[in-house]
Amino acid sequence: MDIGFTEEQEMLRESARQFLESECSMSYVRKMMENHTGYSEAQWKKMADLGWMGLILPEQYGGSGLSMVDLIVVLEEMGSVLMPGPFFATVLLGALAIDLGGSAAQKQRYLPAIAAGNLKVTLAQLEKSGRWDADGIELPATKHGAGYVLSGSKLFVHDAHNVGLLIVPARTTGSGATGITLFLVDPHQPGVQITLLNTMDQTRKLCAVSLTSVEVGGDAVLDMPDHGWQLLERIVDCAKVGLCAEMCGGAQKVLEMSVEYAKAREQFGRPIGSFQAIQHKCANMLMQTESAKSATYYAAAALANAAQDAHLAACMAKAYCSDAYRFVTAEGIQIHGGIGVTWEHDMHLYFKRAKGSEVTFGDATWNRELVAQIVLDQPPDSSIP
Repeated sequence: MDIGFTEEQEMLRESARQFLESECSMSYVRKMMENHTGYSEAQWKKMADLGWMGLILPEQYGGSGLSMVDLIVVLEEMGSVLMPGPFFATVLLGALAIDLGGSAAQKQRYLPAIAAGNLKVTLAQLEKSGRWDADGIELPATKHGAGYVLSGSKLFVHDAHNVGLLIVPARTTGSGATGITLFLVDPHQPGVQITLLNTMDQTRKLCAVSLTSVEVGGDAVLDMPDHGWQLLERIVDCAKVGLCAEMCGGAQKVLEMSVEYAKAREQFGRPIGSFQAIQHKCANMLMQTESAKSATYYAAAALANAAQDAHLAACMAKAYCSDAYRFVTAEGIQIHGGIGVTWEHDMHLYFKRAKGSEVTFGDATWNRELVAQIVLDQPPDSSIP
């Protein structure tokens, strides 16, 4: 599989980098950390005008019709600057879900608005058990006439306080992967309460969502009733790879900051970069960063081409990148010394983003377990004698 970037993708990367260097400085990021919404509506409009919201949406709905590989090019640059705001939630958790599982009417209603930047969407999956598998979804959806009634709570929902639409997986029957249905829920209707959480990484806003006897119609079902887990798994695979791209961009930036500091900081009359211990740290950081990129690029290409091993590749990429980003940012702090953990320096912001990203969609241990299950549970290859 050829996973080299095309000339057009490199141009997309360069334009994204130029835009983010101009519009998403660290002073902007820090300002948004203190802001309730966590993003600027003016900047959101500029990104929509660039076509970023509809990058992977079909052209018939106002999108560009590009692939997952094109999207990770932009996400990698966003990770480099710790881009705040609901882009990740809207594009990877919301728009993608509607594009993959929505009816013709749902797509026509929501996707053009998302592509134009007029609608933000997010996915509310995680519950109090903290489990990312099907058994973690316990919020009940009870049949009520032609519709359903939802009651329960969701945790650590990306940018729920900013969106105009929630996608809520709920249990309609059965257990495990059987009986899960995805619902489109208006966050402003009676019974929905959204609370902004005070988390470690304030560059990414997370919320708690409480649903109390929330009524939705039959037309609010995404995909097929009772068969939503397969769709949810596809969404999460894409979101994992998108998050990995962000982590790769952040790791690359930390490496560059650390090398630059090692060249400028002097100790005992010489740059600290001349000491072998610092050189070894930088070399290990480079190895982890480049390996994470390789895993991410392959997974993105596998998803874009609907390869048979796409799910396996997504889990492998998330397992590796979770460890790699945490390792690189921790080493970056060690190279910077005490200044790296001061509020005035940016290094600790990358470390906090790394810790938050590490556990999102399951940490390295969780995803390695998924890899083991996939590899061990698959039937033997009959072509091998």
